[in-house]
Amino acid sequence: MLCPYCERDEDKVIDSRGSDGGRSIRRRRECQKCNRRFTTFERVEKTSRLMVIKRDGTRIPFDPEKVLRGLQAACGKRPIPEGQKVSIVRDVEEELMQLFEREVPSKEVGLRVANQLKSVDPIVYIRYASEYFNFQDLEDLSREVSDMQDEPPVFPTQSNLFNK
Repeated sequence: MLCPYCERDEDKVIDSRGSDGGRSIRRRRECQKCNRRFTTFERVEKTSRLMVIKRDGTRIPFDPEKVLRGLQAACGKRPIPEGQKVSIVRDVEEELMQLFEREVPSKEVGLRVANQLKSVDPIVYIRYASEYFNFQDLEDLSREVSDMQDEPPVFPTQSNLFNK
């Protein structure tokens, strides 16, 4: 690290601590030549962006904000805290990053969001699924509701209710 005062590359780290919610590191440094102190910030840079392969074959960067907007639209005025919506998007993004190296089909993104919504609010799930799965008529919608009723109930854990 070059000293901003004497531009020498001889310094030592005096103190390090997390900053910005753990997304960066704040380092206090001291130049070994001029003995002046300065602060630097390091942040983790994602080297490879996850690309989403859309239905028409085009590829676009994964955009968590776009997923959140779709989720917010499905939620409408349902009583789901904004923090829980953001947490769902983070969980989905993290899962996708672990499972897919560079590219992920858009279908996988939607399926993971839909699966998360099943345990959060069945009405929101149906709203999201009707758009995502492109229900053509009431029979498609009725079939999905019937399938949900046949499944054992999924109860959100206490950590899901209060941490999201």
